[in-house]
Amino acid sequence: MTILALTITAMIIVVLLVASAFFSSSETALTAASEARMRALAAKGNDRASAFERLSQHRDLLISSLLIGNNLVNVLATSLATSVMITLLGESGVVIATILMTIILVLFAEVIPKTFAINHADNFALAVSRPVAVIVFLLKPFSISLRWIVNVIIGKSNSNAVDREEELRGMIEIHASGSDEDAREQSAMLSSVLDLGEVMVDEVMTHRASVAMIDAGQDIEAVFMQVMSSPYTRHPVYSGKQDNIIGVLHVKALLRAMGEAANNKKLDHITITDIAAEPYFVPETTLLMNQLQAFRQRREHFAVVVDEYGDFRGIVTLEDILEEIVGEIDDEHDESITGIWPQDDGSWIIEGDTTIRDINRALDFNLPDDDASTLAGLVLNESRTIPLPGQEFRFYQVRFRILRRHRNKIERVRIWPEPNLSRNTKAKTEEPK
Repeated sequence: MTILALTITAMIIVVLLVASAFFSSSETALTAASEARMRALAAKGNDRASAFERLSQHRDLLISSLLIGNNLVNVLATSLATSVMITLLGESGVVIATILMTIILVLFAEVIPKTFAINHADNFALAVSRPVAVIVFLLKPFSISLRWIVNVIIGKSNSNAVDREEELRGMIEIHASGSDEDAREQSAMLSSVLDLGEVMVDEVMTHRASVAMIDAGQDIEAVFMQVMSSPYTRHPVYSGKQDNIIGVLHVKALLRAMGEAANNKKLDHITITDIAAEPYFVPETTLLMNQLQAFRQRREHFAVVVDEYGDFRGIVTLEDILEEIVGEIDDEHDESITGIWPQDDGSWIIEGDTTIRDINRALDFNLPDDDASTLAGLVLNESRTIPLPGQEFRFYQVRFRILRRHRNKIERVRIWPEPNLSRNTKAKTEEPK
């Protein structure tokens, strides 16, 4: 082999090594780049980001094409190097070429390019998206053939929406870990949005025992006094018994009707059933995400919750759902009642009708809410009895003592966390009355 031939071969080997580095770094950058950022750039009209999105939609073809190209240039470079070393050194050139090319390929075609690509993933992915798109197009027949062979051997991928949700939850937790309070608050809100697809209406509704209701048989003055003394804007209207909900009275509708009647001096002619809006009934098993969408479509803020038998269970509002995402939303008319009071000995006194979700959020507990939505319900479900005041129970690393019971209703409980359970003091510090 002449010197000219050796020089040309060496130059070809260098070009092949550069191509190998390109394939390796492109694979790393295109798989590590932020899809969210690329989508945002594509929405702004960035052509390179759009090319990245098209590649991401067919990730199997992308990976196959890059692997084909990478292995092709690696094998060709190694073969040429071996041929040169055999020409120069004889049979021993095979061993030397193997060792030399292994070091060169690992260092200059794998480690360095991939390290650079992972450190500059987004920018590098934008830079290589267009040339890689051309390569994927040229190698598409080979990639499809390889994909068919792989599917025959190991089967098709069964990734689904659940996998994507778990990945998203993991990203949210990573964002929250080691961050400041604002970042943790943002992460909690994002997690709550995902939870809307798993939490049902009966877990956040206001139970019927706590609902301010209006009897349709009352006169207008009594209704007016009841509405004005209530902190709520909307009130279910019942006829006869409270399960018979016939409407929802909005305070604006009442004041508007009373104003018009006062001008005509006909207050006695106002009928609550005439000014009450048609009630909107929803089953207690409705998921919060579906209910939120229903509120938006119907332009409603208020729904009456019923069970499988059609019996009145409670009410749910748009504010209840939004509070699941952003936390408590109080205005100047809301009653500031949390039902959770920390004590000096490290325990908490909690109202029995406080929801488990509120307790978990306020105290950083992990009490289950699958079979019961309130603290009283959890105690009843776990103890399998109606406990007396003074009785204590231990479950889920928490000690419960019944403080007050009215008939069969548990009204107040004191709880102590076990030493290995994390605690938080987000609850308000006002003492129970």
